Amino acid sequence: MAEIDLQKIVSHCKEYGFVFPSSEIYDNLGAVYDYGPFGVELKNAIKEYWWKSMVQMNDNIVGIDAAIFMHPTTWKASGHVDSFSDPLIDNKDSKKRYRADVLLEEKIEKFKEKGLKELAKKGVSSDASEEDKGKASRDYNKGLILEAEYIKAAEAGDLKRYKELIEEYEIACEVSGSKNWTEVRQFNLMFATKLGSLEESATDLFLRPETAQGIFVNFLNVQKTGRMKIPFGIAQIGKAFRNEIVARQFVFRMREFEQMEMQFFVRPGTELEWFEKWKQIRLKWHLALGTQSDDLRFHKHEKLAHYANAAEDIQFRFPIGFKELEGIHSRTDFDLAEHQKFSGKKLQYFDSELNQNYVPYVVETSIGLDRMFLRVMSESLKEEQLENGDTRIVLNLPPALAPIKVAVLPLLKKDGLPDKAKEIYNQLRFIGRAFYEEKDSIGKRYRRMDALGTPYCITVDHQTLEDNTVTIRERDSMAQERVHIDQVEEIVRKKVDMNELLKKAMI
Repeated sequence: MAEIDLQKIVSHCKEYGFVFPSSEIYDNLGAVYDYGPFGVELKNAIKEYWWKSMVQMNDNIVGIDAAIFMHPTTWKASGHVDSFSDPLIDNKDSKKRYRADVLLEEKIEKFKEKGLKELAKKGVSSDASEEDKGKASRDYNKGLILEAEYIKAAEAGDLKRYKELIEEYEIACEVSGSKNWTEVRQFNLMFATKLGSLEESATDLFLRPETAQGIFVNFLNVQKTGRMKIPFGIAQIGKAFRNEIVARQFVFRMREFEQMEMQFFVRPGTELEWFEKWKQIRLKWHLALGTQSDDLRFHKHEKLAHYANAAEDIQFRFPIGFKELEGIHSRTDFDLAEHQKFSGKKLQYFDSELNQNYVPYVVETSIGLDRMFLRVMSESLKEEQLENGDTRIVLNLPPALAPIKVAVLPLLKKDGLPDKAKEIYNQLRFIGRAFYEEKDSIGKRYRRMDALGTPYCITVDHQTLEDNTVTIRERDSMAQERVHIDQVEEIVRKKVDMNELLKKAMI
């Protein structure tokens, strides 16, 4: 089975109606994408899986949908106005701009990956300590030394040291190949806009760079109206906007993206216990999709954000390497305490068991919907060599997430077969998105449905008119079986049922 690289995923997404470059007829808008007919179906299915597992299956978690526009003081209180920025560096020859921290992190990863290959040849276990790995491999040791220096510079906010490390480790521009760099400087990532019809009286606003703050400012509204008791969570799915200078790698990093976040409010002192619980809950959610366990890993933050006392990422092995998919953070009481200070309004919870008021601590789980989309596409898209020498492109999506649940295909466009096929099609539409097609040979239609990730194809032929049986073809095995029409709905429903997937995630 051939490996699928990122460019093949991009091409497949465009060719089959999953993702298009935004404003393509005007030569695109950089790092902005539109989801096509089948992309939006897959995206909505991922949302449904997350929302049902997070809200429907938990008695103490409820949802909201906060506005994109928020009072400007919100972002002062959250720290975004003063500290939401990236360290940027330009290559003087190519004029290409990079994030300095990303250049260093990628170099560290390259050293460690090269070192791991060397360690494998020497028989050193991947579970060995960092110190032992460093002693056994020169490249791995280089990665550890650079990592320590990078963390030290990051904690000190030393941009000059960033440049020194980039030059010391001879990091080159991927376009020009040169090492001719500018100084490193900070760039704020928030999009500014105005609210009001007259420019002179308009209020300066920002497009929200994250969805979490909409949850925090509604903490008391939700707690009181929902009659929620600590511990409880508030979930939200929504758009966020960041003026990413280095936006690349398809939908992995975009300027307009969607987040699925849940803020879990707990008693102070219990947050690290809940942090560990949510790590395992979220890992199980990902594994329920059939992902290989070695394609997921936890990555501990060595440099913590100003609001956190613990933070780890769930990383997935994308075609571009292990990258962050979901963050689990213990945010302490920073957000509620800051909003309380800036607004002058108490954001406290009265704990009747303790008979006291306090500002709750928060454990956050935050996953990028677009990154989750890319993750699902990355592990599902396959090129298979068939016994007859042909190549089959198949998207073996988890059936519950498939954009099309079932396709109904008349063998021919005559002899009453289309009429019978449409009758079956109309019955199956209640299960989920069904698809009807009569153009091209049956073989070509099967291949198209395989590329779209359709779990089942139902073929209606002349025998169907005689005995009410059809051929049902399963996507992954390509096995075909003759069944009665009355059995089709039950077979398909069982395969594509979201509840079956939820059971795997919750057990």
